[in-house]
Amino acid sequence: MIRQPEAGTKFRAWFLSGMSERAGTHVGPHASDTEKPQAWWRVMCLTGVDYFSTLGYQPAIAFVAAGVVSPFATLVLVALTLFGALPVYRRVAKESFRGSGSLAMLERLLPWWGGKLLVLVLLGFAATDFMITITLSASDAAAHAVQNPIINPVVSGHNVLVTLGLVLILGGVFLKGFREAIRVAVLLVAVYLALNIVVVITALTKVVREPHRIGDWSDALLSQHGSNPLLIAGVALLVFPKLALGLSGFETGVAVMPQIKGSPDDAPDHPAGRIRGTGRMLTTAALIMSVMLITSSFATTLLIPAKEFAAGGQANGRALAYLAHQELGSGFGSVYDISTIAILWFAGASAMAGLLNLVPRYLPRYGMAPRWASAVRPLVVVLTLIAIVIILIFRASVDAQGGAYATGVLVLMMSAAVAVTISCHRKNERVLTWVFGVISAVFIYTTVDNVIERPDGVRIAAFFIAAIMIVSIASRVRRSFEIRASSITFDEKALEFIHADAQAQHAIRVVAHEPDVDTKKEYRDKVRAERRFGHIPGRSRVILLEVWPRDSSDFEEDLEVRGIEKFGYRLLKVNSGTVPNTIAAVLLHIRDETGIVPEIYFQWAEMNPVANMGKYLVEGVGEVAAVCHEVLRQAEHDPKRRPSVHVS
Repeated sequence: MIRQPEAGTKFRAWFLSGMSERAGTHVGPHASDTEKPQAWWRVMCLTGVDYFSTLGYQPAIAFVAAGVVSPFATLVLVALTLFGALPVYRRVAKESFRGSGSLAMLERLLPWWGGKLLVLVLLGFAATDFMITITLSASDAAAHAVQNPIINPVVSGHNVLVTLGLVLILGGVFLKGFREAIRVAVLLVAVYLALNIVVVITALTKVVREPHRIGDWSDALLSQHGSNPLLIAGVALLVFPKLALGLSGFETGVAVMPQIKGSPDDAPDHPAGRIRGTGRMLTTAALIMSVMLITSSFATTLLIPAKEFAAGGQANGRALAYLAHQELGSGFGSVYDISTIAILWFAGASAMAGLLNLVPRYLPRYGMAPRWASAVRPLVVVLTLIAIVIILIFRASVDAQGGAYATGVLVLMMSAAVAVTISCHRKNERVLTWVFGVISAVFIYTTVDNVIERPDGVRIAAFFIAAIMIVSIASRVRRSFEIRASSITFDEKALEFIHADAQAQHAIRVVAHEPDVDTKKEYRDKVRAERRFGHIPGRSRVILLEVWPRDSSDFEEDLEVRGIEKFGYRLLKVNSGTVPNTIAAVLLHIRDETGIVPEIYFQWAEMNPVANMGKYLVEGVGEVAAVCHEVLRQAEHDPKRRPSVHVS
């Protein structure tokens, strides 16, 4: 009788499905490139569910922030979009075409631990951006549902519960297994933009038929800010950072670059077709959004009473929906509400997918993710719980979450602008360095102003940064004794050395040698000392192994072992950031290649054990012998198949 697996075992297997069991394996739901790239305009719709869906709340947030100056502040925002964010991210697309975005550029520009720590901080802001996208979009979807005259009797006064329900449904979809459906995104974006165009054209037509609307707006503008155009422009410049929600979508756009179909002759190291397609996608999305932002801001400012934008007003968080009901009737308004709810909900799905892609893209490579981070479902549970906490803290308020969302968006854009500026400077592109330097300064001002005015975003980002740092450091320490090699290859000479010893003496004896003094005497003394104190048989042949240090902040590595003959001694040479883990990986590979369990000979390091451990965690060196033995012990549980470690 075959024993059926227990229910707990079944649940565990389902819940942790996809978790990598092999150290050094890249994890995450999107660890490999897409197999079916799509046309750039279809991928634009995938990012558009996030970018274009901001029309659901952007006009209302703009009026709350800028009042009657909202159209002018929106013009400033559009100028920054077209002449700031767009050029920056077109450049990012050229230099980071594998979907890693500006974070990867900064990681390359700042090597060693500085780059890793900066990426962790930016991941905190990215988490803020994506998490608030989920909660803000769900909150605004709930606002549209509550304000709809048909749905209102059922859900009236329950904004928080409706928002929580939408987020839980979103989490449930991902627990079941979610795949990004570009066809659904294309349909949602097409319908949503079409309905918005109808609403905006209808509203602008009414403004043309009722010219007194412009007069009333002009009078209100002059009474509040005077007749000096420079004063009005100054006010617009000061308040436009509060409208930064309209800039979202660019970082997502470059993140999905691998989804874009390139040219058949695209080179792997510079896919020109994919880069051109991404440029078209970013430009088209920016132009569409710019037109919609200007026209919607103008229409809503002129046609909606100011009191309706306040908390509890019918236009709060849903200005265009208010116009849809007022100007086109409850039937069309309900269709518009359903479309808005759907695209806002799907924007949350896009953000969730982005987080599930972003976190595994970096943290596992740094050794800074728990083992369960390679499985989608545990991450979904954690992210859903965080979203629930944020919703409860902000009481599902669109206005209250706007500052946090803008902070995440602006910090990522600021970092992208700075990365592009540094890149241009290093390539000696002086004109572009100055241009992007000015753009960086504008984003820095915008970010700082937003932080000062609405510090909620920094508080939330600080929570995410602290959580990522604590989990990352704890995970790095916990995983420090893993085999870190993603792959290991021996060149022809190295294979010749190990196979010769395996055949001649049925034993492979390796002497660990720290690369320092490159003289014949150094190698002779090393071998003599090990033969004497390590009790290596006098006539037994030995192979020296040298690990040459490189960036110790890297966790996963592809190791290449080269065989060299120097001063009459046979030498295996490999570059790595962690000496003991690499030695362990080399020994296990020798065993698997030859069938002979090798032996390794070390000398004790004359240092304090605590200092040695700290040196190992930071610099990848330290007490190599003890750590190498522990790595081997954890990697191979059978003592008979475990390489022997001798220390003298």
